[in-house]
Amino acid sequence: MSGDRLMRIHSPEFRAMSERVLRVTELTSRLNVLPFEDEEGKAELFGRILGRPLPAGVTVYPPFYTDHGLNLDLAERVFINQNCTFLDYAGIRLGERVMVGPKATFITVGHPVDPGERRGWLSGAPIDVAENVWIGAGATILPGVSIGRDAVIAAGAVVADDVPPASLVTGGKAAVRRTW
Repeated sequence: MSGDRLMRIHSPEFRAMSERVLRVTELTSRLNVLPFEDEEGKAELFGRILGRPLPAGVTVYPPFYTDHGLNLDLAERVFINQNCTFLDYAGIRLGERVMVGPKATFITVGHPVDPGERRGWLSGAPIDVAENVWIGAGATILPGVSIGRDAVIAAGAVVADDVPPASLVTGGKAAVRRTW
């Protein structure tokens, strides 16, 4: 995975990303209406979304959402429950035996805080989740976060900073940091 990214909106790179997002949105729309037992259909669509087959033992329960797909790296025995979202343009890696609860969201892209730059740029940084992590239902993992091995992210937590191994992270209360 690459490091932090900054991309100008209305650039060739942004247009290429936007085209990929449209293609993947169409593919995930098809995936999410397949009968649950259609393993062959799901495997074919995941292969197109991710650019490769799902690794051995990976379980993903639809509905499933991603905006890019090609930068979502799932190790063996990952479990992703229903209604999860992976905005993976800057890269998301889930290590072996990671469990992701329903409605969890992983976001690798955003916009600058400065209002003058907000509509002109996309910013982003990869998310890295080590082995045997449990991400609780409704948790949100923000750009640039690394989560250490065996950590637990509580349901509803908003994770904006790195998480040490073998730790429990809770909380989702918003706080005013500055005004302009």
